[in-house]
Amino acid sequence: MKETDGIVKAVCISREKGTPKENLGESLLIENWGLEHDAHAGKWHRQVSLLSADKIDEFKSEHPEVTIEPGAFGENLVISGIDFARLPVGTIIKVGEGVLELSQIGKECHSGCIIAQTAGKCIMPTEGVFARVIKGGTVKAGDPVKIEYHKTEYK
Repeated sequence: MKETDGIVKAVCISREKGTPKENLGESLLIENWGLEHDAHAGKWHRQVSLLSADKIDEFKSEHPEVTIEPGAFGENLVISGIDFARLPVGTIIKVGEGVLELSQIGKECHSGCIIAQTAGKCIMPTEGVFARVIKGGTVKAGDPVKIEYHKTEYK
């Protein structure tokens, strides 16, 4: 792998479930929890959600009728240069000062998703991934992202 595989473009949280995520530009990853003040953080396997900026840009070009801001798909971290859906569960991702372990690829899109209602589809179910925070620290826009290793390579 290269020294840097990707770059953080946005850091988003929602302070209450059911509300849109807001791009703070910087936040604190809390070990075994998620992003500080994010309503979806907790002691479970989907502590942080990640989505490729490149996949968001593709979606935007295919669906100009939909307004897409960082966090619109419910993602916490928008990162350019990495196709997350192609990485296996167990992949270790160094982002900013923190370290994540990929725990789930995709998710079922809830029926209230405004993007799916407007565009007829949403990319989070196929392109979004989730991770556990295994080492906390600050993460901010502009931080490098490094794929450290794939668990499957270390059997």
